[in-house]
Order: sequence, then structure tokens, then C-alpha cells
Amino acid sequence: MLNRIVVVGAAAAGLTAVETLRAKGYEGELTLVGDERHPPYDRPPLSKELLNPGWEPPSTWLRKEDVLAAVDADLRLGCRATGLDPAARTVTLSTGERLPYDAAIIATGLRPRRLPCGDGLRGVHVLRSLDDAVRLREALATGPRVAVIGAGFLGAEIAATARGAGLDVTLIDTNAQPLARQVGAEIGGLVAGLHRDHGVRLVLGADVVGMARDGAGVRGVLLADGTTVDADLVVVAIGSEPAVDWLADSGLPLGDGVLCDAYCRAAPGVWAAGDVANWPHPMVAGARVRLEQRTNAAQQAMAVVANLLAGDGGARPYTPVPFGWTHQFGEKIQTVGWCPPDARTEIISGSTADREFVAAYHRDGVLVGGLGWNSARGLRQCRQLLGRPSSELSATTAGV
Repeated sequence: MLNRIVVVGAAAAGLTAVETLRAKGYEGELTLVGDERHPPYDRPPLSKELLNPGWEPPSTWLRKEDVLAAVDADLRLGCRATGLDPAARTVTLSTGERLPYDAAIIATGLRPRRLPCGDGLRGVHVLRSLDDAVRLREALATGPRVAVIGAGFLGAEIAATARGAGLDVTLIDTNAQPLARQVGAEIGGLVAGLHRDHGVRLVLGADVVGMARDGAGVRGVLLADGTTVDADLVVVAIGSEPAVDWLADSGLPLGDGVLCDAYCRAAPGVWAAGDVANWPHPMVAGARVRLEQRTNAAQQAMAVVANLLAGDGGARPYTPVPFGWTHQFGEKIQTVGWCPPDARTEIISGSTADREFVAAYHRDGVLVGGLGWNSARGLRQCRQLLGRPSSELSATTAGV
């Protein structure tokens, strides 16, 4: 019997979980724990709109206060979970309080990776939380020379936003192209061209070894080849890791996140959703996946609630089609499925010169992913054929 449910993590996945529980008729005690003081907010705008003047923190809130109150959940904001005991079925908070549960949903998301050489140095920033974004926006408003370390989605978006504000921007990465890990070298080269066309300085294939200091502040980024990238502000965007440190003594299976079964269950009565969840997905030949995507956060939370309420007899494996997007310099790039760097990339429609096209990703003769650059409609065809032999896509695009 489910009378008490605790959801740990008050971002998109956690909020969706509590709302879905109520929508599906759960009437018992419901607690939502979040380590930030803010109401649940959306993260994608943090690297784009919120860094510009005119946007304020409430613009990112996922729900208005009256809508949030109507969920009828005990909101524990600004309160960190420090432990979970699956045997006793309790969640321990930073206040020392223990919350008993019949079911717990872990949705604690990610924490940014940091460089030890610059951690704590004035002028060195990371971007994960709303408070991070506000601090970064205030620093950008002073007109600094900006260096962004890491040319994944987050780093490239920050670089584009800063350059769009007229700032001097350098984007640094160990790979030969931006977004190389996310979409491969061919499309990464097009992203590089986009940034160069807008005046971003690219330093690629470079290893960061330290920070040049001016007292307690940063004045540049030191590279392995002995050169220095001058900067008054440095943003470290070298990826994130699942926020599972609070679960170290729980006995739950941990690895790259909370290791779950196909139903997103980590242990009896314990489930995981969003960026922190790691589970087997049939589209990748039985391998485990963990998706850092806004759409997945909500979809997985809804799937977890459905499985939690259905019980063992009615639970269904969670098998989403990944979907992500990035906006840079007014360009909209969307992905479906998997776009691994080792896949064969094929432009199946449109023109890369016009920056309006669809690219298909093939691995071992199978269509595994697609990318649409200003081409959302064309991307739907890839989505429909994911997991099918590449020859089927070739047949449908013949003559295009």
C-alpha cells in the first residue's frame, strides 16, 4: 500500500513526478525535496536567454506559485538529501530529519565537473544552477574577455550567447571540432564554421593545464603548448556527473548514475528518473544509457510513476527515443536517437551550405540517429525509421 512517497530532486523530473502522481489519483502523503531555494525551474534557458538582460529568474520557473501549491505536496526547498536507507525506507535530510517512505523517486540530476586548477579563483565560473546563471550574467555585464573551456552543447551555447552580446570570446576544447563527442566530426566542423562566422575564436585540440592569475582573480587560461588565452572571465563547461554522492552508503547500485532495471527501478520501492537514471535500452543492443535531455526528464518521470503505481504485473520497460536540441546564433539544431562520433554520417536532404539540412547516422548498417539543422520537418523521417536497416532510408530518400 502506497501512503507516503518521497521525491528527491525538485527540477523537471521531480516536479513532473509529483504532478503525475496526483494526476493519476494518488492521494497519500507526497514530499518533494530540493537542495535549491528556488521553485522548480527550467534549465535550458540558463545558457541562453537568462544570460541576457531582460530575463529574470522567475521567467525560468516551471510553474506559477498557485499552480505549484495546487499539487498538494510538502515542498522541502533549500534542503539537501544526505542519505537513503532502502531497508528502513527512509530519506535523511541535511537537517537531520528522516522522511519515511513507501516509495522513493530519485531525480537529483547532475553536478558540473570542475577543473582543480581554477576552482575557487575569482572570475572562474561553472553553469548548472539558476544561481550560477545569475552570477555569470552579472559578470558578463562588465564586458570581460571570455574564455569557455569545453565545446559541448553547454559550452558552445554559452560562447554563442556571450558573443551575441558583443563580447570577445574564445572557445577551447581538446577535440578537433566543437560538439565532436555529441554529433561527430563532420557536423562539428559545421558548428565550428558557424562560430567562426560570428567572430568566436576557436582553440581546438588543446589541453588546459592551468589558469594565469592576477592576485585572487583569473587573467587567462594556460595551455599545454605553452600559450595563454587571455581572459578576464572563464567558464568551465567540461561536462557533468550524476549527483549520487548522497547515496554512497545506501547500498543502491551506482555507476554512471543510479543503475536501474528496464523499468527504472533501482531497488524495491526505489526508482530513478532524469539525468541521474541509468538503465538498459534495447535500441543500443542491451547497453545501459543515461540521457541528459530535457525531454527525457519529463518522459521518464511519467514512466516511473506509471510503473510505480502499476506494480510488478503492469510495469512496462522504458524505451524512449532520445530527442535533444541546441540554439546557437539563431540556428536550431535538433537530434533524435543516437548520433555517436563513430557512426557514418550522411546528408539526406537539404544543403549544409545553406545551413538547412538533415543528417542520418548509420552504424553497422542500421539507422541509429538523425540531426536536423533548421529542418525539424525533415527530421521526422529519420525518427520513423530509427532502428531499421539503413537501406530502407536510402530507398525513401532516392532522388531527393
